[in-house]
Amino acid sequence: MTPNSKNTDDAGRESRAMSALQNGLAVLRSFTVEEPLQGVSEIASKVGLHKSTVSRILAFLETEELVERDPATRRFRLGLGVIALAGPLLANLDVRRVAYPVLVELSQRTAETAALMMWDGSEAVCVEQVPSRHQVKHTTPLGTRYRDAASASVQAFLAGQDEFTARSLLMSGAITYPGLDQAGLDAYLVRLGEVADRGYAVNYGETSLDEVGVAAPVVDHRGKLVASVLLSAPRYRVSSDQVPVIGEAVAQAAREITARLGGAAATD
Repeated sequence: MTPNSKNTDDAGRESRAMSALQNGLAVLRSFTVEEPLQGVSEIASKVGLHKSTVSRILAFLETEELVERDPATRRFRLGLGVIALAGPLLANLDVRRVAYPVLVELSQRTAETAALMMWDGSEAVCVEQVPSRHQVKHTTPLGTRYRDAASASVQAFLAGQDEFTARSLLMSGAITYPGLDQAGLDAYLVRLGEVADRGYAVNYGETSLDEVGVAAPVVDHRGKLVASVLLSAPRYRVSSDQVPVIGEAVAQAAREITARLGGAAATD
């Protein structure tokens, strides 16, 4: 065998291997949310391959548990092996890492401090922050905790809870609300409903006269409320007319993080 023929053979094997890989990926991608169960003929029609070729591919994918047969119909669906493959990625796909570039963009766009808050059951905790470029700014250092009912991040989290949970946290004092009475509690629950409808919460100088906070919820792939995006700014730089614009920017950032986590609307 000459060197040239060996190179040709190697190139041919590489090309065939690449073609087989592409065909295998095409078969896997043929399964969709709308069509999770498919037969050989359906798949062959979708990917443009002969049924015998698709059958061989499916047989191999089945041995690797990437596809499996539905016991009732004997048609194919994606197998648990797909999750096993994605496991290392999912394990590292933490909210903080996913959120950071979005926080950077939000801070640059608004010139104010953007932070990511997590909920520990009764407090909003700062786990990431991108400070404003202004010399005068409000910051939220990592580890800062908020449990005041008027705090924007607390509102965003409570708005995602069921009414019984929110009411219990307020009545027990786990969430602070000075002078809370029945009328105040009812009014606050109405406010939480408005936050949920609007998509963001506002604290316009309620916990600190010189600060404005706006927060919006982040949801993961399970529909679970896992975090909130918080924007903090000196009150003198944010007029009441600007709040809706800032609110939409914060809500958009939260929606982008939600999308990156594979989330949609909260189910709470």
